[in-house]
Amino acid sequence: MASVTSLTASVHQRLADALSAALPEAGAADPLLRRSDRADFQANGILALAKKAKANPRELAAQVVSRVATGDVIGEIEVSGPGFLNITVTDRAITENLAARYADPERLGVPHAEHPGTTVIDYAQPNVAKEMHVGHLRSAVIGDSVVQLLEFTGETVVRRHHIGDWGTQFGMLIQYLDEHPHELDHGSGEVTGEEAMSNLDRLYKAARKLFDSDEEFKTRARRRVVDLQAGDEQTLAMWQKFVDESKIYFFSVFEKLDMEIRDADIVGESGYNDMLAETCRLLEESGVAVRSEGALCVFFDDVKGPDGKPVPLIVQKSDGGYGYAATDLSAIRDRVFNLKADTLLYVVDARQSLHFKMVFETARRAGWLNDDVTAVQLAFGTVLGKDGKPFKTREGETVRLVDLLDEAIERASAVVREKAQDLSEEEIAERGAQVGIGAVKYADLSTSASRDYKFDLDQMVSLNGDTSVYLQYAYARIRSILRKAGDVRPAAHPELALHEAERALGLHLDAFAELVAEAAAEYAPHKLAAYLYQLASLYTSFYDKCPVLKAETPAQVANRLFLCDLTARTLHRGMALLGIRTPERL
Repeated sequence: MASVTSLTASVHQRLADALSAALPEAGAADPLLRRSDRADFQANGILALAKKAKANPRELAAQVVSRVATGDVIGEIEVSGPGFLNITVTDRAITENLAARYADPERLGVPHAEHPGTTVIDYAQPNVAKEMHVGHLRSAVIGDSVVQLLEFTGETVVRRHHIGDWGTQFGMLIQYLDEHPHELDHGSGEVTGEEAMSNLDRLYKAARKLFDSDEEFKTRARRRVVDLQAGDEQTLAMWQKFVDESKIYFFSVFEKLDMEIRDADIVGESGYNDMLAETCRLLEESGVAVRSEGALCVFFDDVKGPDGKPVPLIVQKSDGGYGYAATDLSAIRDRVFNLKADTLLYVVDARQSLHFKMVFETARRAGWLNDDVTAVQLAFGTVLGKDGKPFKTREGETVRLVDLLDEAIERASAVVREKAQDLSEEEIAERGAQVGIGAVKYADLSTSASRDYKFDLDQMVSLNGDTSVYLQYAYARIRSILRKAGDVRPAAHPELALHEAERALGLHLDAFAELVAEAAAEYAPHKLAAYLYQLASLYTSFYDKCPVLKAETPAQVANRLFLCDLTARTLHRGMALLGIRTPERL
């Protein structure tokens, strides 16, 4: 199915052609078209062009109007104010454009990007032997939606989950277990998932406490790290057991989040071990990194500590150990040269921005990043409690992610049960999970990634306001209307005049493709969320003002059912791009 040219693009092209004819010296001029509350569109570009050409803007605007053909797409065009153009499109053009989108149920006329490339996206990065907490939520949810958006627009996407599975903490944990074997009480050995992870998390905290308070244990633990890095068989076997157990837990949490995480996409810190020495050698030989007090460092003119001294990126420590920078730089080499990426996208907490700025600059100096290969950190803010402070339990502990998700599902199930008609307990549980998880995801995604947001479950599962529940109910309501229509099929009738509410809904539906392209290009799921909320609001207004099944004529019934169905399809597709389900009944 060919992509559909939006009405915005059609009007833009007609105005650009008329502008070029009226003012040839301006070349390919931009009419600066935007939606308007005074007409369907307003063009503001003539003022700047007239100023540049030393022409009267109203006269230039009148010349442009005289060169625009009306009747097919543009119904009316008039000069307003000092030289604005107000443009109204025809009802027929709206309906015909929407009919073309309706004829493409899979993509709704959304084109693929003109020059798709390969993006490696690094997101959802939990740590082995540690329970996932609320801080892991944003990377997973934002990353998953950006993956959906990029793939839908034709980009080749390689997912990478850079899990924390290497380093000092594992020497510490393995040594502690070696000395306290009775504390790993797995009974029959059948404990997996959340319970096994709680055990590991408890042991990790105990090992950390001993590591921080006992110098002799610290020395033994560091020796064990050396054994791990050297490939000692017994140490590696224990490490592998932690990794395998943690993965079972990760998969269970991501399944609850309704996200697909594939084992092949999990390439943790350990996955780059074989590259670390070469990464350091390449940086040192090229002069990008230098030895300073025994450590291999990269210095930056604009990165200084409180004392005014340069703060380097330490690639290799003075004791020969490798830091995060060596792993991150090796990962860049792998992603650029082996995976052939054009773009490296990191969905990582904003608090790590300085680290990534230094890593990216180092990779540029080394020639691994250049004009053809870019690296971007999609930095996200913090999840806050209702009090506006970082989200913690009453005891001041970090909130476990599974507890949060379970509570969201419980709250949503109560809302579904209250509204449910003819739903079995099994269906209520299924819808409750879809509504609860959708509520958590949407609250995150409807906020710009860079901003902090408050985690308020009462608001998230509300039927009113900008929530996923409001959108899911709008979708379910439309599906109910379509079922009630029985044998009456939705069908476009371009010959019909449209009500003001139909026009507003139709023009918004026609903008879906451009919005998806914009959200994908800017890695901005919040823009898609805002579009969908406005779509549901416009549909509610249409539904209130325009009878559907009781419309005046059979043609009007069919046309309004067509608008309902296209709205439902757009909501369904848009929500899927956010990673949120749209139940048929609620």
